[in-house]
Amino acid sequence: MIDVVVLDYGSGNLCSAQRALEKVGASVDVSSDPDRTRTCDALVVPGVGALAACMAGIRKVGADRVIDQRLAGGRPVLGICVGMQVMFERGDEHGVRTECLDQWPGEVERLDAPVLPHMGWDTVNAAPESRLFTGLEGAYFTFVHSYAARRWIRVDRYARPVAVTTCDFGGGFLAAVEDGPLCATQFHPEKSGDAGLTLLENWVGTIRDR
Repeated sequence: MIDVVVLDYGSGNLCSAQRALEKVGASVDVSSDPDRTRTCDALVVPGVGALAACMAGIRKVGADRVIDQRLAGGRPVLGICVGMQVMFERGDEHGVRTECLDQWPGEVERLDAPVLPHMGWDTVNAAPESRLFTGLEGAYFTFVHSYAARRWIRVDRYARPVAVTTCDFGGGFLAAVEDGPLCATQFHPEKSGDAGLTLLENWVGTIRDR
């Protein structure tokens, strides 16, 4: 079985993520222990609430260094909701600028929509080359957020293809990114019923295929 750790840094739907991943055949622990988070087959970084608080929690348990080490070594990481947002350079939330993990260039910003938060079920525009969204054409996923990365800044840091999936809510934003060992979703797959389970199963499948 794939050994997955859900990172416990004081934020996120830890139990929901654990149960969903166990349903798709992974062996799952919830932990902040650096040895476990560094050496497991795959690490999940959940997140709910304020970006600044999530980054503070990540740094408090030393997970910023662990995530950087894992990705430098090509070891899989999945970010969920604010766990996706922290992968970018920085965020501007309620006028508070937060330096994030800088795995991807760009900034997390407030969505340009007349009603916020973006809450409930919505569809996405999956990248044609996506593996996460295989078999999920037209599927709905659960979103709860007012901020997101609104554009993908292309870089050739690793000279590898990147699958960028978008959603439209008062303008486009990034709903998911698949970039080698680092994948992330702005929506909550663990709260998205069968579609979310299929996406997590697809992600676990990419780890088995490595």
